[in-house]
Amino acid sequence: MPKIPDIFVVMPAYNAEKTLIQTYNDIPKDIVKKVILVDDKSHDQTVKVARDLGLTIFEHPVNKGYGGNQKTCYTMALEQGAEIVVMLHPDYQYDPKIMAKMVRPIINGSADIVLGSRMLDGSALPGGMPKYKYAANKFLTFCENVVLGLNLSEYHTGYRAYSRKVLETLPFTKNSDNFVFDQEFLIQAVYFGFKIAEVACPCKYMDDASSISFKNSVVYGLSTLQTLARYLGHKLCLKNSKFLEN
Repeated sequence: MPKIPDIFVVMPAYNAEKTLIQTYNDIPKDIVKKVILVDDKSHDQTVKVARDLGLTIFEHPVNKGYGGNQKTCYTMALEQGAEIVVMLHPDYQYDPKIMAKMVRPIINGSADIVLGSRMLDGSALPGGMPKYKYAANKFLTFCENVVLGLNLSEYHTGYRAYSRKVLETLPFTKNSDNFVFDQEFLIQAVYFGFKIAEVACPCKYMDDASSISFKNSVVYGLSTLQTLARYLGHKLCLKNSKFLEN
């Protein structure tokens, strides 16, 4: 049997007290070496629950936003020796039990990044995704596929696996501290030539799961389109974008 790389799970957390235990319990411990939780100044007992579970914890003294949280997650994972990093939301929207499928393409060398897609198996709407979010997801994914020349089913998942090389190469610290961080990251990955794969991931929208508001969803969508425009401007040498400069 080939040696399993050191797989770290990072969880960017904000008010995840009610769902953290269930999420953690379903992480396959036989393949995961360490779980890191970065708390973004939660107002509930997220940190206490994480401490009781024995997780590696980092607490932001102030709220840094979803993107700012991920920056800390990946920096800590790299510093502690991770070879593959899986980003998993602690709200149990995504199924931790499929993690072996998530990391397999990276281990066998067929991909550098793997996305857990809610669209591949049609589970998004039955799983409770609001219809307006479903429509926006499909529209933005279509735009990104056209601009980036890919054929992905979804760019907007919060379940992702990255090789160490990806995290060491991409200038992700230059990205936004807000939700558009994820899209900037994938655009960087395409620009720097990394291979992206997908696996189907069942999803569950629960009352206790985190979710961005309609207003923030609109801001996120417009920011995604703006980021695509910045990518095109940079690629066509019309205007440099710092987030694409290593």
